[in-house]
Amino acid sequence: SITVGVLATAGSAIIALIFGLVAGFYGRWVDALISRGIDIVMGIPFLVGAIVILNSFRDDDGFRIGGIWGVLTALTVLGWMSMARIMRSTAMQTKQSDYVTAARSLGASTGRLMFRHVLPNALTPLIVLATISLGVIISAEATLSFLGVGIQEPTISWGVMINQSLGRIRESLHPLLFPAGFVSITVLAFIMLGDAVRDALDPKLR
Repeated sequence: SITVGVLATAGSAIIALIFGLVAGFYGRWVDALISRGIDIVMGIPFLVGAIVILNSFRDDDGFRIGGIWGVLTALTVLGWMSMARIMRSTAMQTKQSDYVTAARSLGASTGRLMFRHVLPNALTPLIVLATISLGVIISAEATLSFLGVGIQEPTISWGVMINQSLGRIRESLHPLLFPAGFVSITVLAFIMLGDAVRDALDPKLR
């Protein structure tokens, strides 16, 4: 579950960085086009969208294909929009800074302005939100695996373990409590880590 969460969060953050930076830096019709695309994707209910994507990873006989890569694809496709919005707004604020204006007046190219001056100074909120989103994506993966549309046996996942424990809940409770507890603790840990990263990287909170 943690491996899927890390990889899906990294993929979502890369997509968010690209679209958010381009939209925030160029503005105008580019920003409008990307923002409307983000709104459309955000309008898709997460669970419904994930189930549709995962069900598309089936062969002609109806058997699941793709395995963990299908789950990664679904979580990545549906998990980047909030980070893209944060990156967009931060890039829009950063490009109006005095040092960016000075670099532009000195003849800096668009690529240099974007990657040398705007991106490094607009990256902090994205890192913080990605850290917090990591816990959310882990819980989403566990939910999909519990419902039987995510990771399946013999691959190990907390959602699979919770699903398997339901049939033996009257005999023993700990097979359910341990994976459920680990999911809760992991999600809480990454949320707290995101707050710590924000406190460490935000100069206003020092």
